[in-house]
Amino acid sequence: MDWVSSWKATLFSLLEDIPATVRSLVSSISLDGTSATTFILNSENGEVLCQPFLYNQSCPDALPEVKSIAPENHTVCSGSSTLCKLVSWWNTEVPNRESAVLLHQADWLLWLLHGRLGVSDYNNALKVGYDPESESYPSWLLSQPYSQLLPMVQAPGTSTGLLKESLRRQFGFPDDCIVCTGTTDSIAAFLAARATEPGKAVTSLGSTLAIKLLSTKRVDDARYGVYSHRLDDKWLVGGASNTGGAVLRQLFSDEQLERLSQEINPMVASSLDYYPLQSSGERFPIADPNLAPRLLPRPESNVEYLHGIFESIARIEGKGYKLLKELGATEAEEVFTAGGGAKNDKWIRIRQRVLGLPVKKAVHTEASYGASLLALKGAKQNSNL
Repeated sequence: MDWVSSWKATLFSLLEDIPATVRSLVSSISLDGTSATTFILNSENGEVLCQPFLYNQSCPDALPEVKSIAPENHTVCSGSSTLCKLVSWWNTEVPNRESAVLLHQADWLLWLLHGRLGVSDYNNALKVGYDPESESYPSWLLSQPYSQLLPMVQAPGTSTGLLKESLRRQFGFPDDCIVCTGTTDSIAAFLAARATEPGKAVTSLGSTLAIKLLSTKRVDDARYGVYSHRLDDKWLVGGASNTGGAVLRQLFSDEQLERLSQEINPMVASSLDYYPLQSSGERFPIADPNLAPRLLPRPESNVEYLHGIFESIARIEGKGYKLLKELGATEAEEVFTAGGGAKNDKWIRIRQRVLGLPVKKAVHTEASYGASLLALKGAKQNSNL
């Protein structure tokens, strides 16, 4: 797959899709991309030097070296971290590697719009080792020979400059339209939910279960895959379980899920105790690479079975929020729901009972809405300059 051409074509087709009457009113643009999707480019002309490393691609060859330089349990101590990808590429000893620059997916797409090579944001840069608390790269990273490839880092939603003149002319954007630093897709989805106070949380019920909680305190623990993103003066603490909608899809069709859900009484607790996983292995809230899926015994009634699975996933979600609190995060007070699971009202009511917290469907769940809020932030800051 030619990801580079595909992503570039998609970006420009999205600009083309904006109605011409709207384009003339656009004052600011930002976007989000998958965290740890990594580009290595020629710093002179922006030429892509190798196939992009995708977000879920692991580089176990680099992990021992990264673990030897990074603090214990640091976010970069995972084979799929951006830093492991950088080290793996560096160790192939490509000619002229010193003149390269690293960018994340969102950084690269935004570079196509503003033309300033080597700019990132502190959400995307977290997995390459950037410390958003001190707003700098740590000394253990800067002392490495590949540190010169690291991008300059700004806060998400910071104006990087004007949209390229050629693009303003091609698409009919205003002369003063700016381009702002972006963020990761999961952060953008959180921003979209407008959960702005400490104790507010967003559970994303997609193929997996991911939770993010706004906290006054930073919490990081690589054992559980827990790490904190900075959000202005607060911290977005998150963890992701391997349970979730993918398991439900293995067992039920969409039509069955809708029909069977209607027969569930969400106020009655299920006595069934499962740990729904597609395959062995869990990281959060239990760190056990060998944890086996538990989906038996299966009752004769499909309604009871689905009820038991819904309730079991809700218990795992509850354990997740409890673990974040034990690790030092602000206690969750209210949960917004995003992802496909947000459409199921019965499941929301089951989760509300199990969590003992108000659980609501987020009004906005699209990451693109969160990215547009960053563009708005940048436009406001720019107008105050």
